[in-house]
Amino acid sequence: LTQESLYKINTQEVIHMVFEKVVNLIVGQLPVKAEDVKMESRLFEDLGADSANVMMLIMDLEAEFNLTVEDEMLTGIRTVGDIVTYLEKIV
Repeated sequence: LTQESLYKINTQEVIHMVFEKVVNLIVGQLPVKAEDVKMESRLFEDLGADSANVMMLIMDLEAEFNLTVEDEMLTGIRTVGDIVTYLEKIV
C-alpha cells in the first residue's frame, strides 16, 4: 500500500463515519428510515424536512461534532452529501 492509497482509505472511512452520524441525527429528527437516507437525498424534497428541522439538525450536528456551523454554509445545504462534505472538511 502506498501512502496515497492509505490516505484514500482513511478519507473514505472518515466520510463513512460522518455519513453514519448524520443519518442517525436525521432519523432522530425526521420520520424516515436510515436505509432511505442517501448522500444524494435532498433534505426538503426527498426527506420532508422543513426549515425548523434543518435548524434543529444543525444544532445537533454542532453538539455531536463540537463545532459551530458557519451561517454562510446554511444556504448551501441541499442534500445529505452537502452536510457530509462540509463536516469532512472541518472535522
